[in-house]
Amino acid sequence: MSQEIAKIKLDGTKNGKITVSIVEEPYGKDSDSIASIGIALQESSNEPDWKVHLPKANIDAVIDALQKAKEEL
Repeated sequence: MSQEIAKIKLDGTKNGKITVSIVEEPYGKDSDSIASIGIALQESSNEPDWKVHLPKANIDAVIDALQKAKEEL
């Protein structure tokens, strides 16, 4: 089961999207929930073209790394 947190327009595409969700028990019964980031090049896609699963313990480090990447762009 997943809960959508945000849907963001994917810059540089006509109608792509970035979706951030929380997925409960992604790896089977009693597995920890994760944050999922999906990127679809076409909004009509049922499944994202790329997907990243982040355990809660890694989210802060990933945010820090993305901030650093943003500064370098």
